[in-house]
Amino acid sequence: MKRVLILGSGAGGTMVATKLRRELDESEWDITILDNDEIHHYQPGWLFIPFGVYTAQDCAKPKRDFIPHGVDFILDEVVGVNPEKREVACKKGSYGYDWLVIATGCRIMPQEIDGMMDDWRGSVHDFYTLAGAIELGKKLKYFNSGRVVLNIAELPFKCPVAPIEFVFMADWFFKKNGVRDKVEIELVSPLAGMFTKPVAAKKFAEFADKKRVNFTGNFDIARVNAQEKTIESHKGQKVPYDVLVSIPPNFGAQFVEDSGMGDPMCFVDTDQYTLKAKKYDRIFVIGDATNVPASKAGAVAHYESDTVVENLVREIEGQEPKSSFDGHATCFICSGHEKALLIDFNYQTEPLLGKFPFPGLGPFDLLAESPFNYYGKMMFKWVYWNLMLKGSELPLENQMTMAGKMRQSI
Repeated sequence: MKRVLILGSGAGGTMVATKLRRELDESEWDITILDNDEIHHYQPGWLFIPFGVYTAQDCAKPKRDFIPHGVDFILDEVVGVNPEKREVACKKGSYGYDWLVIATGCRIMPQEIDGMMDDWRGSVHDFYTLAGAIELGKKLKYFNSGRVVLNIAELPFKCPVAPIEFVFMADWFFKKNGVRDKVEIELVSPLAGMFTKPVAAKKFAEFADKKRVNFTGNFDIARVNAQEKTIESHKGQKVPYDVLVSIPPNFGAQFVEDSGMGDPMCFVDTDQYTLKAKKYDRIFVIGDATNVPASKAGAVAHYESDTVVENLVREIEGQEPKSSFDGHATCFICSGHEKALLIDFNYQTEPLLGKFPFPGLGPFDLLAESPFNYYGKMMFKWVYWNLMLKGSELPLENQMTMAGKMRQSI
């Protein structure tokens, strides 16, 4: 019996397992998922926990509920991969493979920033973990005056629009609580603008101005001074805070570094078009574990899963992998007051105005704010649990299309 081994059963790993099981003969191919956690987290929901929109229970379900029939699930922790022997070492044992899919996501590393741990979960918080989102919710619940600063420590990080979404939602939250005039909100970023793409960055900046959300760019954080409650850049610039919402450095899985397979941040060097590991045979990488220049988000993993499955099957059948992944990303950004924006882009094309997914019809507006976009965002959680993780077909093209989009300049 030949084996495909999938490391991780988050969004990417689960979708690959489901789609691959349909493609490979069950009498010839064993598909096994290795994971060290029984709970599947709807990570986009963590951002809404501090604002009381979702609870922890809304964002968690047993992983085994989404493991398809004919796929084995083993609870174990990966400690190393030997590509030459085609073997994965875990704490409880070792597992051989014929093909390997690395889908182990990424983790936050606040200890990488000098001083950040001195007041961690005191006045310094995150929403990139479930525990962090819960504690931040407790901190913001009765916060009625002062400075809330969201800082992006460095690139890359999961879901590049999440910081923008957070500060927009914070504006709504404090207005709802009747204290917005007493609360300053500031986004501090290593980027020059609010987003990496200029048209979208300009649009987000316009919304930020309307919401009185301040922005400080080109800020390369060096340290957190917990005593004086400031963050300081390498150039000596200081930004004061009362509550610091941090997006700490994001790193890949530790075993990637321990196996000598990753870059300095533990991401696997991956071909951005085929999603095959550049340096290793019979290994594909998906989602946050890659170093491809695409967003680290569930929607991107959804698009990537088709390329991974197609190319893995092509290799099994003696064919070269296809360069079919174009960096496609689709992201809703809640802007508060039951409205949201939507962006759709890829490696080559930045977010543009238009309609999505059907040209001229939508029903969603691209790079524009609307209540229907908000309904789409709220509906996405149901789509995620009931369709995406189960490998159901969605009315979304794997590759981005220009249909329904209007080109414009800044």
